[in-house]
Amino acid sequence: MNLYFKPFLFVFIAISLSPSVVNGQVSKSYPASLFPDRVILGFKGNPAFSQAVNWRTDSTVLEAVAAIHEADPSPDFQKNAKLIKAKTQQVEIDGRLVNYHEVDFTDLKPATQYVCRVGNGTQWSEWYHFKTASEKNDPVSFLYFGDAQNDVRSLWSRAIRGAFTTLPKADLIIHAGDLINRANIDYEWGEWFEAGGWINGMIPSLSSPGNHEYYKDANQNGVLSKHWRPQFALPENGPEGLDETAYFVDYQGVRFISLNSQEAINSADVMEKQAKWFEENIKDNPNRWTVVFHHHPIYSTANGRDNAKWREKMEPLYKKYHVDIVLQGHDHTYARGINIPLGQVRKKPDGPIYVVSVSGPKMYELGLENWMDRAASNTQLYQVLDVNHNKLSFKAYTVNGDTYDAFDLVKDQKGQNTLVELSGSLKMQERLNLPEDLQKRFKEADLKEYNERFLKYKQRKSNK
Repeated sequence: MNLYFKPFLFVFIAISLSPSVVNGQVSKSYPASLFPDRVILGFKGNPAFSQAVNWRTDSTVLEAVAAIHEADPSPDFQKNAKLIKAKTQQVEIDGRLVNYHEVDFTDLKPATQYVCRVGNGTQWSEWYHFKTASEKNDPVSFLYFGDAQNDVRSLWSRAIRGAFTTLPKADLIIHAGDLINRANIDYEWGEWFEAGGWINGMIPSLSSPGNHEYYKDANQNGVLSKHWRPQFALPENGPEGLDETAYFVDYQGVRFISLNSQEAINSADVMEKQAKWFEENIKDNPNRWTVVFHHHPIYSTANGRDNAKWREKMEPLYKKYHVDIVLQGHDHTYARGINIPLGQVRKKPDGPIYVVSVSGPKMYELGLENWMDRAASNTQLYQVLDVNHNKLSFKAYTVNGDTYDAFDLVKDQKGQNTLVELSGSLKMQERLNLPEDLQKRFKEADLKEYNERFLKYKQRKSNK
């Protein structure tokens, strides 16, 4: 390298990686520039014929475009790539104006690999490959994450990167809320996008907001993060006022439904409106499988965190319309189970399988409740699900890549599911010890009570 350019290079790096201080915490900052960043795929329409992409630049980029072409092993495709003008939205974040851009590629071919990039015609992202959905009910594979929330760049990164290593051909990714800790802090969203990196540009994401995606306005009303809608490309087929937070997507015989549990828990009217919308959009569901995801659990994994009104409203609908599985977060522990009284056969569930999981490092006390068939404390996990015509296969992995939980749902011709329990064949024992910091904070009576619940849980499992 010519020595003349070395000082210039050093200054550029120092500026682009300069730390920011927020509430006394020093962290890497993520300033927007002419070059596109935070590229993420999503859906606005039918996944067999369309693909949406969203990205960010600084406020000077007013004419953003995306380029697309059928994937080709020769680089010559670039000459004939189609350019599509983006819709641009300007947002003030941390006192600075930034632009978010979105393109919905339409009239695509089903089950076809495409390559796309985004930019302003001069400054471009790299080329990303993605594949459209099939028109048929072909098998679907997807990833599911509970709360990332804290230390996202340093510790949650190993969850999403481990998940991609396990399932690099995933069709989509589900995030069940609390992607970050503080709704409008830009560097936290910067960490989230850095952790996922180019994975976000290759595999579409479906995200549902949690309580940490909300902040209090001047009137102390809960408001959705200023980042949420500008930075995600999500369906707008939900109830009025819940755009891109409650929605559904049909993908190769599976209906994926996101619900906004935060708004529902805060408002009885919103809960009623959302439940009515849910019923209207599931009673004539043409898909064989239904996957629901939202932040707050129907059955909590922790004492004192019960969401009774949410459960009373939604569980009867889940049972009535044969929801197969409900994927949730919020409680910062892991549990999987069904709502069947103790002593009854659990092989033929009359409702969905409920899963609560955590992918980030923030950990809570595990409740060891009766609905649980497999649980984990103080463990970062990610989940891999495979769905074909007759079977849904579920596996939970620790961030080390070890299989922690596994089961199958086998659906007969009448739509009745049979639960095939596979966790008993796993090498890993259940990780049920309290996090170290909780053990230090707990009083003697608290530890005694937890140990009693622990013994009852182990006894119930041994009697199965």
